[in-house]
Amino acid sequence: MPQEKPVEELTLEEAASALAALAQEIAEHDRRYYQDDAPTITDADYDALRRRNLAIEAQFPELVRSDTPSAKVGAPPAEKFGKIVHSVPMLSLDNAFSDADVADFAKRVRRFLKLPDTAPLAITAEPKIDGLSLSLRYENGALVSAATRGDHTVGEDVTANARMVADIPQRLNGKPPEICEVRGEVYMSHADFSALNEERASAGLPLFANPRNAAAGSMRQLDASVTKARPLRFFAYAWGEMSELPGGTQSEVVAALKEFGFQINPLMQRFDSVEELIAHYRKIEELRSSLGYDIDGVVYKVDQLDLQRRLGFVARHPRWAIAHKFTAEKALTRLLDIDIQVGRTGALTPVAKLQPVTVGGVVVSNATLHNADYIKGIGQNGAQLREGRDIRIGDMVVVQRAGDVIPQILDIVPDQRPEGATPFVFPDRCPKCGSHAVREEGEVVIRCTGGLICPAQAVERIRHFVSRNAMDIEGLGDKQVEFFYHAEDASLRIHSPADIFTLEARQAQSLTRLENFDGFGARSVRKLLDAINERRKVPLSRYIFALGIRHVGEINARRLARHYGSYAAFAAGAQQAVVPEDRKDKGNDAWQELNGIDGIGTVVAQAVVEFFAEAHNRDALNALLAAGVEPQDEVHQVADAGSPVAGQTIVFTGALERMSREEAKAMAEELGAKSVDSVSKKTSLVVAGPGAGSKLKKAEELNIPVIDENAWFELIGR
Repeated sequence: MPQEKPVEELTLEEAASALAALAQEIAEHDRRYYQDDAPTITDADYDALRRRNLAIEAQFPELVRSDTPSAKVGAPPAEKFGKIVHSVPMLSLDNAFSDADVADFAKRVRRFLKLPDTAPLAITAEPKIDGLSLSLRYENGALVSAATRGDHTVGEDVTANARMVADIPQRLNGKPPEICEVRGEVYMSHADFSALNEERASAGLPLFANPRNAAAGSMRQLDASVTKARPLRFFAYAWGEMSELPGGTQSEVVAALKEFGFQINPLMQRFDSVEELIAHYRKIEELRSSLGYDIDGVVYKVDQLDLQRRLGFVARHPRWAIAHKFTAEKALTRLLDIDIQVGRTGALTPVAKLQPVTVGGVVVSNATLHNADYIKGIGQNGAQLREGRDIRIGDMVVVQRAGDVIPQILDIVPDQRPEGATPFVFPDRCPKCGSHAVREEGEVVIRCTGGLICPAQAVERIRHFVSRNAMDIEGLGDKQVEFFYHAEDASLRIHSPADIFTLEARQAQSLTRLENFDGFGARSVRKLLDAINERRKVPLSRYIFALGIRHVGEINARRLARHYGSYAAFAAGAQQAVVPEDRKDKGNDAWQELNGIDGIGTVVAQAVVEFFAEAHNRDALNALLAAGVEPQDEVHQVADAGSPVAGQTIVFTGALERMSREEAKAMAEELGAKSVDSVSKKTSLVVAGPGAGSKLKKAEELNIPVIDENAWFELIGR
């Protein structure tokens, strides 16, 4: 990673630019890792990208993007498999990279729970297996389905393949819960991996790069007999839906999984202090090379399940768990070429093509080069990288990896630079459309100015609109979008979202039939048109996310949808809002309402207003409505819809003593209320603790009811 400017020193413009580049880069790495089983970046580099993204979002919450990686886990399931919706999302884990990070994790847990330093806090520690995550569903003791993580809400149906793994019982022992979802990792031992590759070499077949890729590829076979022939194993360590939990702690439930017939890791232990956790991490790190299977760190989890429930989750990981990652490995190889890729936002991203090299048992051939400055040896703040050494095609480069993925380029070997190697000249024109590529002031990213005429951007915009977490139109995958975008016949062409929903009507009046093209038959065409028609009605949050409004990702789309409830109210609020000209101006009521939504800050609110202010955007939205698209009102499902605060808008202010601010907001939302950060005419109730200031004063001015923390607990009956 380049020596980037510290987050706290970033300007608003620099932060927005950095988030744009990070979103594009992380999304591509997710696709390569989860869908292709062919990652192109190291664990260390990937984790560093996510860490920086989260840090910038924490510093600038108003800049959270429409494609923010912090709201995503994994990648959409591949189209070749059936889909299984996870009853409980399969989230990822936050990462720790130092002893201090682990100590901070324990402090965060105590702070959230308001536990004093002297209060007991048991935490388990276990090896982090490097394989393929799998969720197994048992009903009345029998295995009924198996799914990969997918995009954390929908996974690939690999039930037939799971039945071929010896470590996965077909029927559970003892008296398991009626519904019992067991989660864990499919992996391959080092010995089995070596034997498999020897067999493939003898048969003239390509070799697997590493045990993780071998395990993932083996589980994602359409022919289950191939899976059966592969030496796969399974460790159980977690669970999803349980009709009844067989224990009150993490360690008790995992012990119960062993009784049900699963393999659990013998190195899992329970500790009472951070010092003991670190000592166990060191022990596992020493044992790593002799375990016989790949691990890339140690996972810590709060043991008590009631505390886990209180801690809850953030966008993509639980607050009650963290993965302490191992350090990286390095190697030398030759840089063969630099390719320029164009993303959905028009960003030009350089990708290093490497002479294949084995780093810690993994063959790697690609790495990101981040941006033009990184190639030149310049950091975001103008400081030198690599002592000012640039990177040139032909250079011998130092690459680093952590885990089983492709590394980052750390440096070059100056005395091995070939004669005639010239500085790399970053293109000033888009390689896709030939438009000028420019770098705006304060940005590190160079972008194509082609906009809608650039096929790389236009196609990606449509792909985003139909993607799994947006409109979710089955059958409009990457290849189909490319086909329709480049179609010569007007009856087939899709250049805008509305074109999708007029496709059937245009086909009905055309002599050019879609079913006459390769890859389309009468049945598949009917299936596609039916899928399009089924998505004319989608939840408002999906529709807002699909629009691709800058800075509005899945999380912000849900916030907006939940607040406004209907598309008409959202569109009206956005169009009525007036962006203040300076910070002293608070704006009109519509602006205050939009800007005051919990998690929606000034930059996001302004992006929404600007989106609706553009005539061509309003035309596109009207075209969608005219084509029969009807965003559905947002209905928020809550644990207790009949609570006394259901439907109310709550503001928490001042110092809360019995709960943290985060816990208070989570509690209110669980009870069906909206938690917002600012007081307005629409605020129903203010819960004020000691030290409440301007929010309390405004509530009093507006005659909004104000209660203290104790009265809040009395109100909700807790």
